Amino acid sequence: MTTDPAASPGSPASSGSPASLAGMAGSGRLAALLDRATTGPDDQAWSDLWTELFHNGTLDVSDPLVMTALSDMAGGDMARGDDAGTAAAALHLAGALLVQADQRWETRDLRQRRASEVARMVAAAGRLRRTTTDRNDYCYLLEALLGLEGDIHWAEDLFWGIVNEEYELDCPDPECCAPVWVVVGERGFFSTAQDYALSDDVETLPLRPAAPDALDGLGRRLHGMALADGHAEVADALTYAFGEAVCPSCERRFPVAGQIAARTG
Repeated sequence: MTTDPAASPGSPASSGSPASLAGMAGSGRLAALLDRATTGPDDQAWSDLWTELFHNGTLDVSDPLVMTALSDMAGGDMARGDDAGTAAAALHLAGALLVQADQRWETRDLRQRRASEVARMVAAAGRLRRTTTDRNDYCYLLEALLGLEGDIHWAEDLFWGIVNEEYELDCPDPECCAPVWVVVGERGFFSTAQDYALSDDVETLPLRPAAPDALDGLGRRLHGMALADGHAEVADALTYAFGEAVCPSCERRFPVAGQIAARTG
C-alpha cells in the first residue's frame, strides 16, 4: 500500500482543504473495498465497487489502485486471486470500466495508461473462458473480454439478451418504429410485437439464424470461440443474434445485431 500523503509535510493532502480531504477519503474507501473484494467472498464489496466506480462515479476509476488490483485478482497474484469467481468478477468490472471511460472521455487514455494491466486481463480472460462451464458465466466472460479489448461498445446489450433469452428492440422502419421482442432460448426463436410473457395467444414469427459458415467479423469470432470452448448452446443463440427478425407490425425484415447496436447508440 502506498504511503499516506497526509503524513508528508507540505503535501497537498496535509493542507486540510476540503477537496484534499475528500480525495483522501475516497482513496481510503477504494483501497478498503478492493481489499475486501480480494481477500474473501464479499458480494457487498463488489456491489459497492460497481456502484461507486461505474454507476455513480463517486470513486476515481483512473486511480492506479483500480486496474492494478483488478489485474492482480484476475491474474492470481493476490490472495484468493486465483479463485475463478473472483477472477471473473474482476474481469467483468474492469471491462465495463474501460468501455465507460472510452465513452465518457472520448479517448482511450485510461486504456493506454494501464496497457500492461489490460493485457494481463485479456490473457486471463482467454484462459478462464476455456474452463468456465456455466452458460451465463461464460456469456459474462465473453462480454468482459470484448470490453477489455475495446472492440465494441454494445457487448453488454448483446450478451444481456443471450443471458435473458430476449431482446426488446424497435423496428428500424421510420414509419413503423414498433417495439419488437426477439426471443432466443428455451421458449423458442421468434419475434413478436406483443408481450408474450403475459399471454399464450400472441402472434409470433420465426427468426432466420445466420448460417455459421456465412458469419463474419465479430459474429464469426464469437461463434467460433463458443464452439471451441464447449458452449454449443451459446454458439447457437449467437447465430440468431447475428441473424434476422421480422417486425410483426410492418413485416420488415431486419438484422437483429444491427438493432442491438443501434439501440446502444
